[in-house]
Amino acid sequence: MRLLLIRHGETPSNLEYVLDTGVPGPGLTDLGERQAAALPTALAHEDIGAVFASTLVRTQLTAAPLAVARGLEVTVRDGIREISAGDLEMLRGDSERGELYMRTVFAWSSGRTALRIPGGENGDEALRRYDAVVAEAAALQAGTVALVSHGAAIRMWTAARVDNVDVPFAATHPLRNTGVVVLEGSPSDGWKALTWAGETVTPSGAAGPTGHPVAGP
Repeated sequence: MRLLLIRHGETPSNLEYVLDTGVPGPGLTDLGERQAAALPTALAHEDIGAVFASTLVRTQLTAAPLAVARGLEVTVRDGIREISAGDLEMLRGDSERGELYMRTVFAWSSGRTALRIPGGENGDEALRRYDAVVAEAAALQAGTVALVSHGAAIRMWTAARVDNVDVPFAATHPLRNTGVVVLEGSPSDGWKALTWAGETVTPSGAAGPTGHPVAGP
């Protein structure tokens, strides 16, 4: 199958550079609404048979124009929500404490899934819930499925589960609002990334920085 992982449109918290992961979360800025409205045209070449969004308002607002354009309902699932920041909630992502968020997230992708974000979830919990929604999407046999999700969650899950995306690549490639990662494969056979925000995926294969923490929420 073909899986499109789409980051939500811009939110006020993105502008403030803070870790805002709580449910239901903020809505979209004016730019975020325009980004969402542009998705149907940007993805006109994709034969999308199902659209999923997380339990956070920003993903549902982003998914709505795409679903309407395709005559589909948005399936809302908690499993693809943003990774909970726990005690780090609403800290600036570039603060000394806030940087712990993405360091922990990418440690999960490297296999250290028992680590826990203070007051939040661990990697086993985050991967399990995301895997469950991907498996549900694959079981639909809808051809191409769009999952409107969140930056940190997408980068963490792809680095952990996609054959040709490693941690250095995901860490150094923040996903802009309404950026799309195109995957091909299945839960049983594995996944390959075809493009990341329009660019062919070429993993770095070398150690790199952990990227900006705010690039997730």
